[in-house]
Amino acid sequence: MSKSNKALSKERLVDFYSTMVTIRDFENAAIEYFQKGIVLGNMHASNGQEAVAVGLMKALKQDDFVSTHHRGNGHFIAKGCDMGKMMAELMGKREGLCKGHGGKMHQVDKAYGMMGASGIVSAACVLGPGHALYSQLFNPGQVTMAIFGDGGANQGMFHEGINIAALWKLPVVFVCENNQFGISLRDTDSAASATIAQRSASYDIPGVRVDGNDVIAVYEAAVEAVARAREGKGPTLIECRTYRVRGHYEGDDMSYRTKEETADWVENHDPIKKLKEVLTAEWGWTEADDKEVRDKAAANVKKAVEYGIAGTLMRAEDAEENVYAEDGV
Repeated sequence: MSKSNKALSKERLVDFYSTMVTIRDFENAAIEYFQKGIVLGNMHASNGQEAVAVGLMKALKQDDFVSTHHRGNGHFIAKGCDMGKMMAELMGKREGLCKGHGGKMHQVDKAYGMMGASGIVSAACVLGPGHALYSQLFNPGQVTMAIFGDGGANQGMFHEGINIAALWKLPVVFVCENNQFGISLRDTDSAASATIAQRSASYDIPGVRVDGNDVIAVYEAAVEAVARAREGKGPTLIECRTYRVRGHYEGDDMSYRTKEETADWVENHDPIKKLKEVLTAEWGWTEADDKEVRDKAAANVKKAVEYGIAGTLMRAEDAEENVYAEDGV
């Protein structure tokens, strides 16, 4: 069971729960339509990692910036982005967030501070400080969250980005979404340090490791780090240790781990189940309450899928649109 926390209202916890259920449903729908050939490109699902997305994004304001990675659908949904436009983007439709140009790997929604997902490993570690530098110079009080995976923590950009952010006290929170596998390489086989969070000591900034499947723990760590950044005290490094239930990509045979290991995480560590336990134990959550939330989430995702399917497929001759800024922009 997730830890008790009466300091958070029932309404807030239900919002967390509803958002996690919605993310799970969205990802499952995206997988289904990828298998049908309607979602284009590749598909990297975040099933089992929903607590990280929700805990992080709910600690931010709408205009705070986020730079994320290729497994970032949950971050967009938790920040409040339009799921219909997201699904249309995944399907390569002109009605998508980026008119079909970005796809899943490179979605952007500036209205919600989502400055871009990226297929480049650890890109957020240098893009995030760039966004934060803008805020420091022109919009004090605005914070950036830079999210990367455990594999990204071993890239040079990780060290370069954190070093300059610490040196300049930039308002950025670095978050390692450690799902324990860099493609097929387990995190414990790719790094000598016991944790990624402890690397913060090299740059004289706070570092904390939390249970990435406990949305309350993630949220509390994020709130503290965001407040610190907003006050001009510089960056924090948060490591959220979670588990990637599905393969690195759809079609991955996952031969690098046992079925029993994955089943254990699904059965005993699922973030949605953990929060449901808290709601049930502390707030009298009933199966009727649960059904209401799940039915609403399913209906919203169904509506998003229908919007995407009804959209206009981007044409090859449209590929050069929006490459350059228009005059006066």
